Amino acid sequence: MNSNAMLGGYQVLDFTGEQGRFCAKLLADMGAEVVRVEKPGQPAPQNYASTGKHCLSLDIENLRGREILHSILKFSDILIENYPPDYLAGLGLSYNDLSRLYPGLIMASITPFGQTGPYRGYRASELVSSALGGEAYLCGEPGSPPLKPFGPIPSSVACLMAANGILLALRQRQSTGKGQHLDISIHECVAGTLDHTLVRYFSEGKIAERSGSLYWNQAFRIFPCRDGYILLSLFQQWETLVEWLDSEGLAADLKDPKWLEAAEREKNLDHIIYVLEQWTLTHTADELVEMGQLMRFPWAKVNSIPEVVENPQLNQRGYFIETRDPVSGRTYRFPGAPVKMSESPWLVNPAMPGTGDYNREIYQHRLGLTDAEIEELRREGVI
Repeated sequence: MNSNAMLGGYQVLDFTGEQGRFCAKLLADMGAEVVRVEKPGQPAPQNYASTGKHCLSLDIENLRGREILHSILKFSDILIENYPPDYLAGLGLSYNDLSRLYPGLIMASITPFGQTGPYRGYRASELVSSALGGEAYLCGEPGSPPLKPFGPIPSSVACLMAANGILLALRQRQSTGKGQHLDISIHECVAGTLDHTLVRYFSEGKIAERSGSLYWNQAFRIFPCRDGYILLSLFQQWETLVEWLDSEGLAADLKDPKWLEAAEREKNLDHIIYVLEQWTLTHTADELVEMGQLMRFPWAKVNSIPEVVENPQLNQRGYFIETRDPVSGRTYRFPGAPVKMSESPWLVNPAMPGTGDYNREIYQHRLGLTDAEIEELRREGVI
């Protein structure tokens, strides 16, 4: 635990699965002591979202396990879970149950559809959340079926929203002394990322269409190069761009005065794209970016994953961190802190928890259980 960090001194209990784990990881990076609770016999997860946490084995479906949990909650600040709605209530561990005993407790529930509504009991994967939230509908080429967005975007966004909500709840607790329940719907978080598409639909009744590599307002497009891809602005500094193409004999008919009219270019966008693509294919992405930056074009190379890892900007700022697995001896690299803070450092702890690595700290040092009592609980499958 980093006592100088913004959340130093706070304790978090992490009862999440794949779709909620990143939230607790963010709090751990901010300095909170995050204790991941696993059912006895379950190995501690060894993945990026588990770094910086400790692992405690405890079966909360066992009556004695729930009694122990109540003892732990006496010195806990935050509980994060993503069980199905009503699961914890069935164990007498709903927020209403717990808040009566621990009024300062902040509880965040991250579920596919939230605690209420007709879908509340439904399960969902990342792809289901993308599809129902409208995200998948916007991905793909014009006239083609929707495409699956990359990665666990729905749950990652939900975890970011949950972490923000927890920070706000902690601030509110400072003045009121009371905690609160945060109901985070992954479905709603996905819908919240649709940005201008929802605004345009509400204000103009316009349904956004899939536009592939073309930006929604036609300001940018991704073009192929000799060795990869580049993001180009289509109409900014139009005359300078045409002069550049003309100097290489690749302007085609773009010097015609009619193309100076923005409306004409927009009406014949496919032709503009075709001419530009013939030009970009004669260059490498680095060549175009270097020259474009000199001319004040807001262009960027589309980096591959190895190029992201080797990016000089990220590495000069020390963004990536390393950790060594003490068992295998293998070295791993991870993304580091996304925010550099001058007074309360945000430090990513790359260490991964071992199975039950925090059992003795919690059960013996904080709850005062003896070795014999701990062994008895282990034999009974409680811990």
